[in-house]
Amino acid sequence: MHVFKSLEHYTAADYRQWQGDWELIEGAAYAMAPSPTVAHQALGLALARELDDALQACSRCRVLYEIDVQFAEDTVVRPDVVVVCHEPLGDWITRAPEMVVEIVSPKTARRDESIKFDLYEREGVRWYLLAYPESQTIKIWQWVDGRYQKAGDLHSERFGFALQDCTAEVDFGAVWRRWLR
Repeated sequence: MHVFKSLEHYTAADYRQWQGDWELIEGAAYAMAPSPTVAHQALGLALARELDDALQACSRCRVLYEIDVQFAEDTVVRPDVVVVCHEPLGDWITRAPEMVVEIVSPKTARRDESIKFDLYEREGVRWYLLAYPESQTIKIWQWVDGRYQKAGDLHSERFGFALQDCTAEVDFGAVWRRWLR
């Protein structure tokens, strides 16, 4: 008997009816933690604020926090922070953001580093950032020629991002200072 044939394949319509916090990746449901911890929320806010400050001169791009991104009829994820440089066509994002930031915890590491990494690479998300609170490290991946290439492992450095029509220089030292206060 094939176990995988008996697994449910859910759609975005199913997802929109569920109670609680879930993500849907290629038809498979993934439960999210009941709610982010204080440290997770504080780091997400620090990252969003720093990105938003860096994009003040850019009228096309905006920073959004914990919003649904629907890539396909059977794939809806909720990244910690996204940067979009297009006008959304509804209440959630339906095409690849310019940037996705995920805050990695021991419980989410496999999903963030493997499953979502592959998803965001396949969907053409230009920048994928993985934030590791314990080591105060940001791993940056850039989408080049259809694949992610490592752009850096940063602690307190500044990094310049080329977005659709804008550039943004982010001070990751400021992110950690905001997070720790």
